[in-house]
Amino acid sequence: EKQEILEVVILDNKNKILRIKEVAKGGGNFVTATIKSVLAEAVKVEANKIILIHNHPSGDPTPSKHDIDFTEKVQQATRILGIQLLDHIVIGKTSYVSIFSQIPRFIENLD
Repeated sequence: EKQEILEVVILDNKNKILRIKEVAKGGGNFVTATIKSVLAEAVKVEANKIILIHNHPSGDPTPSKHDIDFTEKVQQATRILGIQLLDHIVIGKTSYVSIFSQIPRFIENLD
């Protein structure tokens, strides 16, 4: 893709995919989404878990500071709503990065 696209994968308690919802499209190096737009569909279907996925059109899947900060805000909101954020995956041209596997504080906060 030539622009960043953020999607949320909505899962049930057995990790079965209920829906994949595009929540935002951005420019060549950014995407702007609100916590509300990310979680709206998950709340609507009373999902147990979600995974965030977005691409980096540059081809480099290294998470930006904005990606990490946004993930942290989503994780805080999901805790309040009783939804588990399993991961945030950043897709590059030929590879991907799991923010949760890269940033220890996300793994520690999964409990």
